Amino acid sequence: MVVGKYILSLDQGTTSSRAVLFDAFGSIAGMGQKEFKQIYPQPGFVEHDAVEILQTTLFAMRQAVGEAGITAQDIAAISITNQRETTVAWDAATGIPICNAIVWQCRRTAAECERLKAAGMEEYIRSTTGLIIDPYFAGTKMKWILKNVPAAKELANKGRLRFGTIDTWLVYSLTEGASYVTDVSNASRTMLFDIHKLRWDDDMLKELGVPRSALPRVVESGELVGMCQPSVLGAEIPIAGMAGDQHAALFGQCCFERGMAKNTYGTGCFVLMNTGGTPVQSENGLLTTIAWKIGGQVTYALEGSAFNAGSAIKWLRDEMELIKTPQEADLLAEMVEDTGGVTFVPAFTGLGAPYWNMYARGALLGITRGTKRAHLCRAVLESIALESYDLVKTMEQESKTPITELRVDGGASRSRFLMQHQADLLNLKVCRPQCLETTALGSAMMAGLTVGVWEDLKELSAVWKLQTVFTPQRDEERLEKELARWKAAVNRSMDWIV
Repeated sequence: MVVGKYILSLDQGTTSSRAVLFDAFGSIAGMGQKEFKQIYPQPGFVEHDAVEILQTTLFAMRQAVGEAGITAQDIAAISITNQRETTVAWDAATGIPICNAIVWQCRRTAAECERLKAAGMEEYIRSTTGLIIDPYFAGTKMKWILKNVPAAKELANKGRLRFGTIDTWLVYSLTEGASYVTDVSNASRTMLFDIHKLRWDDDMLKELGVPRSALPRVVESGELVGMCQPSVLGAEIPIAGMAGDQHAALFGQCCFERGMAKNTYGTGCFVLMNTGGTPVQSENGLLTTIAWKIGGQVTYALEGSAFNAGSAIKWLRDEMELIKTPQEADLLAEMVEDTGGVTFVPAFTGLGAPYWNMYARGALLGITRGTKRAHLCRAVLESIALESYDLVKTMEQESKTPITELRVDGGASRSRFLMQHQADLLNLKVCRPQCLETTALGSAMMAGLTVGVWEDLKELSAVWKLQTVFTPQRDEERLEKELARWKAAVNRSMDWIV
């Protein structure tokens, strides 16, 4: 361990850009954060301004370093973790985006996904890329840009078009165009990457019309990929760790052994299980993904994704104006014994695993004249635990491995009510660590291994420290009724858009 050196982790999320400065003990020395605009051009469309993402990231970096009272010379490396499938397109000659970034939640490519299914591509895509056909992934977003943004095809013909997920965009910008890369975990979310051969797949590039010249070089998750230029923080700093947010969280939770699992309660819910060096192919709607590649060794994971979790709590606050803070939802939920028969399905942008219904929409069922604000808050929090229940149970079935504990992180994991309800539903221990910034910590650990702040995984495991264990306190009959109502409500929410 190299004491006295810091890792600056850039955690670029769906609603804000954050920077977290970690010391060699995994403690937070400084933090910066800035939200950015969510753009909804029409129902089902979600966009971000990639320039604003870069600007808010720079703001957060400088804020974190300033809060810690250090200089760029004290930073051993920068790491990047990011919202994954969100896709940016820009001109290599100018470095300027040619359109807004298309966000992972966006449903605009539903018709293209139907075309791929009709063309019989489902099995090939699943066996090659580990993914199912859904607008979630970056490949169909790239095709949409090529078809609908006039500058895209022109730049592609000139060899100047650049596509990237957010990690690629940030590295390109921070290195002033010197590094055009993505790591294996982000590449595995594009629907264009062969997760077995670890290369862009020619058949998928042809199918979606994406030119290879428009795609970045694929690197390891822990690798020196370039230098952040002095214009950012005052001195050159190595960029040495990159991973998609959920992969980084699995690493930050120290789920280094096969069968270990975590759930991140962020904008969505994302359960990942380490499956070791062998990919497990799902038959029931889970994704096979690359967790990370470090030191030449690839680790795979099974993933279950629910698109809306913390976003449902934000909906209560911002659109419905029923609460002023997430903590208020907790307090209200605990004021009532149950939901009063109300069930909520947070399918604002369709349903993810294990249903994968892109035409589903949110549903609020069972309302009576006796329904109160507290019932609605409790129903929203319970829905997050219920969709996570579906993911974990499917994962145990697919992997043929029982999960003995679930490590949790993300903003909504601060909810005592939600974590206890999760433990009750799953009938297993839910373990919340002292540091909930496990996404940022995971990518920092990858960078730290690369530059020698930490020696090995054993040393990293000592960084993870438990804060709270939630143990099951089950009422079997009550939970069975809740699960039955949930399944019925999910069925009613499906195929709402026709």
